[in-house]
Amino acid sequence: MKLRTALVRSSTFSFLTPPPPPLSLPFGLWPHRRTLPFGFQRKFQCALAATSTSETRILIDEDLSNDTVQQLLSPKNIHSVSTSMKMERKLTLSPEDDSARWFPYLDKFRTVDGVVLTSEQVREAIEPHLLDSRKERLRNVIMNRSYGVSLVVEGLSDFGNVSAAFRSADAFGFQSVHVVSCDCSKRFRLNRHVSMGSEKWLDIEAWNSTRECFDVLRSRGYRIATTHLGKDTVSIYDMDWSIPTAIVVGNENSGISKEALELSDLHCSIPMNGMVDSLNVSVAAGIVMRHAVCDRTLRLGSHGDLTPEESQILLAEFSLRHSKIAISIAGEYARRRKLSFPPPKL
Repeated sequence: MKLRTALVRSSTFSFLTPPPPPLSLPFGLWPHRRTLPFGFQRKFQCALAATSTSETRILIDEDLSNDTVQQLLSPKNIHSVSTSMKMERKLTLSPEDDSARWFPYLDKFRTVDGVVLTSEQVREAIEPHLLDSRKERLRNVIMNRSYGVSLVVEGLSDFGNVSAAFRSADAFGFQSVHVVSCDCSKRFRLNRHVSMGSEKWLDIEAWNSTRECFDVLRSRGYRIATTHLGKDTVSIYDMDWSIPTAIVVGNENSGISKEALELSDLHCSIPMNGMVDSLNVSVAAGIVMRHAVCDRTLRLGSHGDLTPEESQILLAEFSLRHSKIAISIAGEYARRRKLSFPPPKL
């Protein structure tokens, strides 16, 4: 792990936007090797644009290319699935929702001190500390994100297949991924490690049972489609992917479980014309997701379907996930805001 910082005069970084008022962080909040989870191979590029010899600001960027599933599955990196998602969330659609579209986040972020910030305030706090190129990348990614199709991986135990399926979901713009365990002990623990951060930018939820996962997905408005090689299957090319769908892929060895087949709404398959009648599970997931994107684009005009408000909330979520220090910056912003605007005395 390498951490590089450079102290330069503001004239050297003339391409940067004018710096905001300096942010004075306690020593413990500055990026340091010990603030990162053990085993994470991350490179932080930090540029300190100085307004004077004593006034500085920090601009943070990350290179996540060195993160691997094997490193994230280290016993020293055990974290709860929920820690990867920062904004407050709802679990199911509520009667107050204006539409049947599922979007999990509320416009609230609660700091460690209990102060609630809106997505606009989160972005106001963090964006001045991000490089312009990173901000543009985040906006472009979110513009093509959707919760219209969700990926469910059931009992995958091969690290390579898990990593490939998650990376395909991220590449094709699917924000929601679910991991279902077939083994209540070992396999679930492994998938919890994977969900901690193999794909940092996805919403990854882990479940103890197939029924539990499917019940929640249905409460969010999804139909359940399992990939299957048996008879009475529907070709993925004949499906309407503009309908909210959770696509389920199964174990590398035994495929979809009997329980999942019985509980699903339909079975689908990828037409094949060769001598081999099956595909690697991560390859199959990638093919299905790619076709879903194409079908949704033809029917809806684009795969990404977030409203402006949802896009801003997800942008705040991504800003908070960008680096561990982002949470500290938001907390410092909230403390300053609380001092500047104290509650009225009763």
